[in-house]
Amino acid sequence: MPIQLATNTLPDPFIPALGLANPHLQTLWGPLWRKKAKLERQRERIWLADGDFLDLDWHGPHEADTPLVLVLHGLTGSSNSPYVVGLQQALAFQGWASVALNWRGCSGEPNLLPRSYHSGASEDLASVIAHLRTLRPLAPLYAVGYSLGGNVLLKHLGEVGSNSSLQGAVAVSVPFRLDQCADRIGQGFSKVYQAHFMREMLVYIKDKQRRFQHEGLSEGLAELAALGSLENMRTFWDFDGRVTAPLNGFADAEDYYRRASSRYFLGEIRTPTLIIHAADDPFVFPHSLPEADELSPSTHFELQARGGHVGFVDGSLKNPSYYLERRIPLWLSTAHRSATPLK
Repeated sequence: MPIQLATNTLPDPFIPALGLANPHLQTLWGPLWRKKAKLERQRERIWLADGDFLDLDWHGPHEADTPLVLVLHGLTGSSNSPYVVGLQQALAFQGWASVALNWRGCSGEPNLLPRSYHSGASEDLASVIAHLRTLRPLAPLYAVGYSLGGNVLLKHLGEVGSNSSLQGAVAVSVPFRLDQCADRIGQGFSKVYQAHFMREMLVYIKDKQRRFQHEGLSEGLAELAALGSLENMRTFWDFDGRVTAPLNGFADAEDYYRRASSRYFLGEIRTPTLIIHAADDPFVFPHSLPEADELSPSTHFELQARGGHVGFVDGSLKNPSYYLERRIPLWLSTAHRSATPLK
C-alpha cells in the first residue's frame, strides 16, 4: 500500500512561499539565497576507535537534564549548512540543547584515514550516540537527519531495533534507495545537482591527498593512489564504484547501495520516528518511497505534495520562513511530553 499525501490534518501543513512552488527553487533557496543565522557554538573533537576523528558543534543550554538533539547534515554539507544552523537556533528558542555532527572530513579539515563518510556510515553515528549518552546521561536524546544524514539515521535505527539509545528521531528528504537516487539525479535539471556534488566530492578526496602528502602518510597515499585516476567521473555510479566502495569495504557501487539504503531497514525501527518528504523531491523517484506496510508501527511518514529536497520554504519571498524549523521542534516536544511521566 503506497504512502498517502499528508492532508490538512497536520498541525502546520506546508504551503510553499508564493513564487517558490517549483521543486528546484525550493531545493536551491537554502544554499543560494538563505541568510544564515550566526550562532555561538562550542566545538568538541571526539576520537574514534580506528584513530580518526569527528567534530561536534554544540549550541544551547548546558543543564544536564535538558533535552538534547543530535543534528546530521547531508552530502557535501557540514554543521554550517543553513538547515543545520536554522534548526539549532529553533531548538534553542524552545529551550533545548543541540549538537551538530560533522561527518568525517566535513568540518573544514580532512580526516586522517583514507576511508570517507558515506550514506551507510551508521557505525560512526553509533559512536557519537554512545559518546553523548556518556557525556549527558540524564538528557533525553533525540536525532534529526537530513538527506544522507537521514539515511544513516534510519539505517542505524533499524540495525539497533529496540536497543536504541534515542528517545525519538526525525528524518528529512531521505534517499531511501541509493541506487535509484543515483539514477534520478542523472536526469533532467537534476544533472545540475549531480555536477555540483561530483565537484565537491572530488575536492574532498583531493584535499585528503594533499594532507597525506604534507604529513608523509605513505600508507594512506598508497590507498588513495590505488583508486586510479579521478578523471572522467560524472555520475554517482562512477564515483561510488571507483571511490566510495573501495575506500569503505564494499565490493562495488551496487553492493554499497544495497547494504547502505535505509529502505531495507525501516521495518525494524522501534524508536518513535517521523519521516518528512516531498513528493516533488528532485533527487528521489516516487517509486523509491517505501510502501506503508514497510514502515514499523513506531514510524510516522508525512508526505507533502511540495517542498523539493530539504527545502520546505514558506512565508513570502520578502519574509521567508522555514517549515521544517517549526514542524521538527513541535514534533520533538510532543514526543518528549508523551514519553515523560507525569509527576
